[in-house]
Amino acid sequence: MPTKDRYPITLIALHWLIALLIVAAFALGTIMTDMRISPTKLQYYSYHKWLGVTVLGLVAVRLLARLLSAAPAYPETMGIWQKNAANAAHILLYVLMFAVPLSGYFYTSAAGYPVVYLGLFELPTFIAPDPDLKHTLKELHELLTNVMLGVVILHVLAALKHQFVDKDGILRRMMPTK
Repeated sequence: MPTKDRYPITLIALHWLIALLIVAAFALGTIMTDMRISPTKLQYYSYHKWLGVTVLGLVAVRLLARLLSAAPAYPETMGIWQKNAANAAHILLYVLMFAVPLSGYFYTSAAGYPVVYLGLFELPTFIAPDPDLKHTLKELHELLTNVMLGVVILHVLAALKHQFVDKDGILRRMMPTK
């Protein structure tokens, strides 16, 4: 149950699970793109896709849960510009958490490869193979990923500022334990 100053445990769990999966997908994406073609590289691509599809599904659940649950109020000490910046950053993060995996999914389809989730079942293909679109979607996926990295870094730095400089309890709102 949410309290006045904390998110519900469901949102807290989804926040940290999604964060972990995004970090793993980013690390794997960075590693695999620098590898020579090999069975290991192909397996890493599969893992990367699985992470992306999982993030996409969990973010959809998280957004629904977030829309059904009020966020804890910001501390009174936060200025209006900080509150507006925090809200804008959260909206941008949600957009990116959908856009990054979707751009990767569409890129994979445009490249002519299926997405076989967890090696068990093939997901629908919405885009026919298209070399020109493949290139555009690859660039878009990389751009969105880099934007997400920058926003996540700002998000973490802001949380740390609130924790260690402002000491206003913002980080505690999303921590698994009090």
